[in-house]
Amino acid sequence: MKTSEDNFNYSVEQFADLQILRYKVQGFESLTLNQKKLIYYLSEAALNGRDILFDQNGKYNMKIRRLLEAVYLNYDGDRSDSEFQAFEVYLKRVWFASGIHHHYSTDKFIPGFSVDFLRNSVMALDKSLLPLSAGETVVGLCNELFPVMFDPEMMPKRVNQVDGEDLLLTSASNYYVGVTQQEAEEFYSAMKSPDDETPIMYGMNSRLEKKNGKITEVVWKIDGEYGKAISKIVYWLEKAMDVAENEHQKEVIRLLVDFYRTGDLKVFDDYSICWLKDTESRIDFVNGFIESYGDPLGMKASWESIVNFKDLEATHRTEVLSSNAQWFEDNSPVSSQFKKTEVKGVSAKVITAAILAGDLYPASAIGINLPNSNWIRSIHGSKSVTIGNLTDAYNKAAKGNGFRDEFVYGEYEKELLDKYADITGDLHTDLHECLGHGSGKLLPGVDPDALKAYGATIEEARADLFGLYYLPDAKMVELGLTPDGEAYKAEYYSYMMNGLLTQLVRIEPGCCIEESHMRNRQLIAAWALEHGAKDEVVKLVVKDKKTYVVVNDYDKLHSLFGELLAEIQRIKSEGDYEAARELVEKYAVKVNQKLHSEILERYRELHLAPYKGFINPVYTALTDDKNNIIDVTIDYSEGYAEQMLRYSRDYSNL
Repeated sequence: MKTSEDNFNYSVEQFADLQILRYKVQGFESLTLNQKKLIYYLSEAALNGRDILFDQNGKYNMKIRRLLEAVYLNYDGDRSDSEFQAFEVYLKRVWFASGIHHHYSTDKFIPGFSVDFLRNSVMALDKSLLPLSAGETVVGLCNELFPVMFDPEMMPKRVNQVDGEDLLLTSASNYYVGVTQQEAEEFYSAMKSPDDETPIMYGMNSRLEKKNGKITEVVWKIDGEYGKAISKIVYWLEKAMDVAENEHQKEVIRLLVDFYRTGDLKVFDDYSICWLKDTESRIDFVNGFIESYGDPLGMKASWESIVNFKDLEATHRTEVLSSNAQWFEDNSPVSSQFKKTEVKGVSAKVITAAILAGDLYPASAIGINLPNSNWIRSIHGSKSVTIGNLTDAYNKAAKGNGFRDEFVYGEYEKELLDKYADITGDLHTDLHECLGHGSGKLLPGVDPDALKAYGATIEEARADLFGLYYLPDAKMVELGLTPDGEAYKAEYYSYMMNGLLTQLVRIEPGCCIEESHMRNRQLIAAWALEHGAKDEVVKLVVKDKKTYVVVNDYDKLHSLFGELLAEIQRIKSEGDYEAARELVEKYAVKVNQKLHSEILERYRELHLAPYKGFINPVYTALTDDKNNIIDVTIDYSEGYAEQMLRYSRDYSNL
């Protein structure tokens, strides 16, 4: 069905702690045929990488998913039974998380059904339906997989960040096999040269394994690990090359294909530079091993893809920011020795997502800034995007859900949010992605990986603080980005409320914060709360036995954000590991358990899901009698389970 704007249903379903949404690809129908074909081919390239992330997230995930799907499709018992209902929720969670560990907290989620239920269901199936290895019995399959699923002590964390523990031996992600943290750090340190001014991102596209006492890299490429999936990705990328919008875009795709064929990280740098300089094409995409949040050392990159096209009207906002990038760099509160003397190649746009895949599906970022290489950013710049239609879907799905009424302190704050929050929320994302990540510089000789496990949190805090610092600036009103000098207060209040209180709904009782973005937000909010305590800049107050955030002095809060930004940039620029460790461990990790319990109870009363993700639209290529594509249609009617099962059927390449 082609759903009109008037009756478009953004919410699909809700289960566990998850809500599934749709996003509308506004403007797709008005694209040219060639642009539609390009999106179709790039979307196929995106979907064919699905299995890679499942395997990266844990070595048993593919087998578990296939076992669960076999039961789901062939179960002949009572599907209304509580055991089967719990089984269905578990499978939906595995689909969402691309594995058996929570997509955000990375804790293993334990099935709500019994071992006996699953064993009996598996034993009732024909062996041909099960993911049996050569010579493996059904009993052997159950004995292998059931402890992984049901034993809370076995592989409990996908990404462990606990200070003082061996982060590799205690993480279930499939990036290292038999290698200790010290061995991995020494392996890559030996490769690096302090004199190399254009270092590759060592280890980005490989698994590190120790066999017979020897450590080797298993590279992800077309004739190596994940080759079956990568060959399908390359097939569709080459078809996309034939309908590229221009020669520059064709060269971008050619270099990416070359990287997939060779696994050569210098080629990946060439591709990254070429990609960030393509600012003329309407259609754009990311496809590859990109973000390193899934590796406790922040080196190995998970596979992801997004296909998109520029929102021409909304992009004006980001173009204004990027064209003034030098002014923002010059006027930041950080020490001059850590600033770029010349900001190069900053481009930014608002995009409409057309397909999400890998580590951007179903849960997705709302902004992206790439490439991640520090030297490329320094010399060539970066490309920043804000994903407008995903933000729009979030906002429309959240209207009237009771969240603000429960957690916002008073009418003044509610009026601020009602009037300005959508504007300042988008603008903070723009500042974070467009300018924050691209700001500052490392001092000569500083290893980009010097902050180790704390690097991701420090980098996200740096970008968030950059945006927070500039939101109140008169320059924002002068540039027409904010309507007046009061607007920034909406984002300040939202940020402090989220960092101190409401993001805690994403944490299980008794747990610490481990996800880098959540650590970043609590670090900033808790630091500002403590350092502004003398003047009561921000306070936690209790009203009717409920805790709220109150901001008493927005000007002083702005100054505190500037002070912390200067210190965070110093830590990043100097590679000060101990300062990063002290800051993160003191402010970003621990949770006030009494407050946490209160927030969870209040949130539970709202019957909301703290995490949200998306299902994709379905693109269909219409062909003539000579098999030439004459149109590409878009359909929004597919359900969540329907989509996941189709993807497992049509895009299972490993």
